[in-house]
Amino acid sequence: MNVPVYNMQGAQVAEMAIDEVSLGGKVNPSLVKQAYVMYHANLRQGSSRTRNRHEVEGSTKKMYKQKGTGNARHGDRKVNLFKGGGHGHSKKREREDYRLDMPKKMRRKANRNALLAKLIDNEVRVVENIAFDGPRTKAFKQFLEAIKVDKSALVALAMNDEASKAVILSGRNVDDVTLVRCDQINCFNMLNHRYLVISRGELEAWLSGPSSQIGKDAKVSPMGRTDSAKNGGNS
Repeated sequence: MNVPVYNMQGAQVAEMAIDEVSLGGKVNPSLVKQAYVMYHANLRQGSSRTRNRHEVEGSTKKMYKQKGTGNARHGDRKVNLFKGGGHGHSKKREREDYRLDMPKKMRRKANRNALLAKLIDNEVRVVENIAFDGPRTKAFKQFLEAIKVDKSALVALAMNDEASKAVILSGRNVDDVTLVRCDQINCFNMLNHRYLVISRGELEAWLSGPSSQIGKDAKVSPMGRTDSAKNGGNS
C-alpha cells in the first residue's frame, strides 16, 4: 500500500510504502472492538459517590412552622425533594475496579489493525515534517486545512518534548484536535477521531518499534528494554 506524503502546505511530495500484511492483512473487527472496550474500561475511575441528606452541608432549622401555613409539612431543606438536597438513595460503594486486560501481542495487533482500517478509509495524513517557528494557533488551523482535515483529528508528535513544544502550544486549544506522543497511539484514540495526522519519521518509527513485536520475541527480547533491565537491574 502506497500512502501519499504531504508537506505543511498540503502538496504531495512523496509516497510511503506500508506493508498491509504487517498490519494484519485485513481488518479484524472483533479484535479491534475487544481492545477498544479494554482501553475504554481502563479509563473509568470507579469511585462514584453521592451524599445523602445527613451529609449535605446546611442548616437543620425547620423551614416554617408545622401548622397554619397551608403548605405541606417539612423539616429542613436538605431532603431529596428540594434543589441542593441529598440523594434519596445515595451511592455508598467502595472504589470499584473496572480494569480489563489483554495479552500484549493482542493489544499490539489490535492497534496495528486499527491503523490499517484508517489507511483503507483514507483517514491518515502523513506529513514530511510537522514543525512551527513559534506557537501560533492560526498557523496550526491553516495546516489542518491544507492537508484537508475537516473533522476531529489525532495528531501524533515526536517523543522529544522540545522539538514538539511549538506544535503543542499551537494546537492545544484547537477544537476536536487531540495531541499525543507517537508511542501513545492506540486503537482507542485512533477510532475516536476521524483523522490521524503523523509525520513520516514518527510513523516509520512506530511501525518498526515495539508495536511491531507481535510474536514470541515480544516476550523474549522486547524492544526498548535497557541492558540493566534485561539483567534484572544488575549492571
